[in-house]
Amino acid sequence: MSDQTTQKRIADFVKAHGKPGTAVKAVVEPIGRAGARIVLVGADGAMGDIVTENVESATAAVEAAADVEAAEWDRETTAATKIGPAHRRKMAKMQS
Repeated sequence: MSDQTTQKRIADFVKAHGKPGTAVKAVVEPIGRAGARIVLVGADGAMGDIVTENVESATAAVEAAADVEAAEWDRETTAATKIGPAHRRKMAKMQS
């Protein structure tokens, strides 16, 4: 995925799930040879993810994005997520 595409997807998520004065949280996770995953957590608790080529490009995309802050899976970030029934069903199907 190109850097421009990554930036557009982050901006689209912020537009849909952000809130003025509250940054969207972004957790960068290495996923082996596949690259890195940017997990976005919106002000409304929605989650989104974007896969990039590597951790460096994911980190650079997060740093360049407006209204986004780098985060870790700490208590605050985890508590900000709202996982609904549809997402739980989707994840359950992936486990079986």
